[in-house]
Amino acid sequence: MILKIQKPYPKQVRFFESRTRYTAYGGARGGGKSWAARTKAVLLALNYAGLQILLLRRTLPELRENHVNFLQKQLADAAHYKETTKEFLFPNGSRLKLGYCDNERDVLQYQGQAYDVIFMEEATQFTEFQFQTLTESSRASGMCKQPFEPRMYFTCNPGGVGHTWVKRLFIDRLYRGSERPEDYTFIQSLVYENKFLMEHSPEYVRTLENLPEERKKAMLYGDWDVFDGQYFSEFKRDVHVIRPFAVPAHWRRYVAMDYGLDMLACYWIALSEQEDAYVYKELYESNLVVTEAAKRITEMTTEQVYAYYAPPDLWNRHSDTGKSTAEIFCDCGIMLVKAQNDRVQGWYNLHEWLRPYEDEQGKTTAHLRIFDNCRNLIRTLPALQYDEKNPNDCAREPHELTHAPDAIRYFIAGRPLPAEPAAQEKQHSAAWDDQVDEIVAFGR
Repeated sequence: MILKIQKPYPKQVRFFESRTRYTAYGGARGGGKSWAARTKAVLLALNYAGLQILLLRRTLPELRENHVNFLQKQLADAAHYKETTKEFLFPNGSRLKLGYCDNERDVLQYQGQAYDVIFMEEATQFTEFQFQTLTESSRASGMCKQPFEPRMYFTCNPGGVGHTWVKRLFIDRLYRGSERPEDYTFIQSLVYENKFLMEHSPEYVRTLENLPEERKKAMLYGDWDVFDGQYFSEFKRDVHVIRPFAVPAHWRRYVAMDYGLDMLACYWIALSEQEDAYVYKELYESNLVVTEAAKRITEMTTEQVYAYYAPPDLWNRHSDTGKSTAEIFCDCGIMLVKAQNDRVQGWYNLHEWLRPYEDEQGKTTAHLRIFDNCRNLIRTLPALQYDEKNPNDCAREPHELTHAPDAIRYFIAGRPLPAEPAAQEKQHSAAWDDQVDEIVAFGR
């Protein structure tokens, strides 16, 4: 049996050749992702006897339209298709199982099973829980008759519920625990590289080129900082993220935090005379009890801080001790200031602080900028999406994305005062020293 396939273009060849533990392919519309995933799955099944392969889409209609119909025609003489189980059985013992995960519970059906290869088509439509659950099934099946290292392949575009975990692993390359950089490969694909589409559907390319600017960046150019449903579409990495510099001594320093046992997101922020805020230091750590959190903040605070902003819920008293979290922080030497917690108004204000504008020199800037060492704020702020039930609010899920932005929202809600010019600051300081001398003298 001879299986005929169209000639792949260079990026697809790289995808076919990749044997990395995790390989992601895509980034923009029209890059030939579905064809590449489907074809690679078939080639693997034909070349490795007994290989067990799972290919997933988010919904059943997508699975049928993008894969089942094509594979039935392509493999009519090469494999037996079982409709009830949605799998193709090859004469050499290989099996290509097709599945879908319309909701998070659907992924549990694959627990306890073993697949040598797993494909997640349009991976950004899957939650991180679904991805992590599937990694448990990504292991040697014991049925492959040749040496084969288990692996997973992903196709994806920016946006969707899984945008954050895909971006973290393959774009930002921020790894946790036992994750290893060498296990992750990303192959960027653009519509202009798809010769078939360029020749046969040039109108599709023109459609992408005519999209609104922000959406075009994601769909045409594969910009992972811009995506459909993004709450802070103002965020521009080249505008808001800057290299650290020596913060002038007279600028006012503030600390803003979002605290919970699941995560302490704490930021040190300097405010200039022009009311421009610079987020210059980050503490992002989980599983800290209050006293541990206070200790970590104190250890990292070597400058004078004008105020420590925190959410109102830290003033709720604990039933077991009768003390609030704010009181415990106070006992540890950190006097918190209660920030307002109007979510919608707070986000509106943050929109304004992030809004790019041109300065007197004609350079694009913003009133809130972030040092590039604050990696979790840079990662999570642009990843927030609109709340489907309240378009004025941002989504509270995935919850991990909300901690750092919430901390910055509390800073803005605290109405911080800008720095005074350096000369006035010195005069103020001298005046304060005189008052202190008078108080001390009176106390004697």
